[in-house]
Amino acid sequence: MDLGLRGRVVLVVGGAGYIGREIARTFVEEGAVVVIGGRTPEKLEVAEAEVGAAGTVVVDTRDAASARSAVDQVLAAHGRLDVLVNTAAPSAGTLDPARDHDAEQVLDAIDGKAMGYLRMTEAAVPVMRAAGFGRIIQISGQNAWLSGSVTAAARNAVVNTSAKAIADELAGSGVTVNVVNPGNVTDAPSAEVALGRGGESSPSQIAALVAFLASDAAAAVSGESIAVGHRVRGIQFG
Repeated sequence: MDLGLRGRVVLVVGGAGYIGREIARTFVEEGAVVVIGGRTPEKLEVAEAEVGAAGTVVVDTRDAASARSAVDQVLAAHGRLDVLVNTAAPSAGTLDPARDHDAEQVLDAIDGKAMGYLRMTEAAVPVMRAAGFGRIIQISGQNAWLSGSVTAAARNAVVNTSAKAIADELAGSGVTVNVVNPGNVTDAPSAEVALGRGGESSPSQIAALVAFLASDAAAAVSGESIAVGHRVRGIQFG
C-alpha cells in the first residue's frame, strides 16, 4: 500500500530514542522528509546519520518557546509541517516507585510527558490548520489503563484524554490527532500474553502503526487511542 508519505515533512520529537529512532527510520523509508527533535545535539547527530534524516532541531518540550522555535525551524528549512510525532518523555524506569503517590512526582511526570506533548501540539496546530492537512501522533502507553502505578497511569491518561479533546476541536479541519499505546517494548516481542497483562511489541511494530496513522488512508481516523501489543488480557471467571 502506498501510504502517500513521499515528500511529507515529518517532525519526530524524541527521534533519537529507542522508539523514536525507528519511527524516524520508517518515515525515511517511506520517502518522507524527516527532522529529528530532542534535547541533546550529540544524540541527534548520531540518529540523523543512522536513519538518514533531513535535519535536526534542539528542543526542550518543557519550554513552550522552545517548542514554537522547533516548529519555526522546520518551517524555515522545509516550508511546511505535515506530521508531528511526539515521543519525547522520561522513561518509566526513571520514576521512583517509593514516590508513586507523591503529588510532586506525579505533576512532574505529567509535565515531562503530557504537557510536553501538548506544547508541541499547540505549536504545530496553527500551521496544520492553515494548510488544511496535518497528522499528530502521540506515543503514550498501556499504563493509562492500569492501576499499578499512580504516576505512570496519570501521565499517560492525560496524554490520551487531551489528544481526544484536541481531535474533537479539529474535526473537519483535515488535521487528525491519535495516540499509540505500547505495552512493554522489546526487539524480540513474545507472542504470548499473560492473563491480566499487556502484550509486547517492537519499535518497528509501533512505527508501522504510526506511519499508517500519518497516511492519506487514515484520514478518517482521529481521536483514537490504539494499543500496540495486545491490550491488557482479561481474566475469564468460570
